Amino acid sequence: MDFTVLTVIIAITSIISISAFKNQEKLYRFLFIPSHIQETKEYYRFFSHIFIHADFGHLIFNMLSLYFLGSFMLDAQGGTYIGGSGELIVIQDGWMQEYGYIIGQIMFGLLYFAGGLFATIIPYIRNKNNPNYCSLGASGAVSAVIFAAILWNPTMKLNIMFIPIGIPAYIFGPLYIAYEIYMDKRGGTGIAHDAHLGGAIFGVLFVLFTNIEVGKRFLELIF
Repeated sequence: MDFTVLTVIIAITSIISISAFKNQEKLYRFLFIPSHIQETKEYYRFFSHIFIHADFGHLIFNMLSLYFLGSFMLDAQGGTYIGGSGELIVIQDGWMQEYGYIIGQIMFGLLYFAGGLFATIIPYIRNKNNPNYCSLGASGAVSAVIFAAILWNPTMKLNIMFIPIGIPAYIFGPLYIAYEIYMDKRGGTGIAHDAHLGGAIFGVLFVLFTNIEVGKRFLELIF
């Protein structure tokens, strides 16, 4: 595993998450609690929740998703390939090739942490007066990375757990958004689907803001 901003994020998140599993005091200090933020002005909670997870399953799922998509975003080898079923797959260079080794990693760090912050906006507005609401985990930040990767490489194949067939990114993205909207309206899942949506939106906006040509390329590839 190369030493990059991605591996540093994964290492720090894993260490803090594991240390908080059996330390309720530490877990509480890192939780995202909108009503508490409004009352005590503990604004660090907009970020701290990214570093803790509910259990090993939650941590592993997020960190694996982050590792695979993050590695691809940072160091993808660009080119045109023919997929297993004969479809054309166009892969753009990773950010370290596109922007340079250092700048590419700085941009990735901004994408991840700003995405995690942006993902809290809707939950905060919705729950700032709800003392019973709290959340944790890096899912919103990971969603930002996933959707930045989708916009950057729309023809790449993504796999959903338990489904062995790769789904083109430009199809996976809308399906993911539709699912999150449906589950958010349905409610009662104990999952912050609105945070996932916020992160996804930020991932797309970040790529468009930093490189509008990617948006044009996306439209050309799809239409």
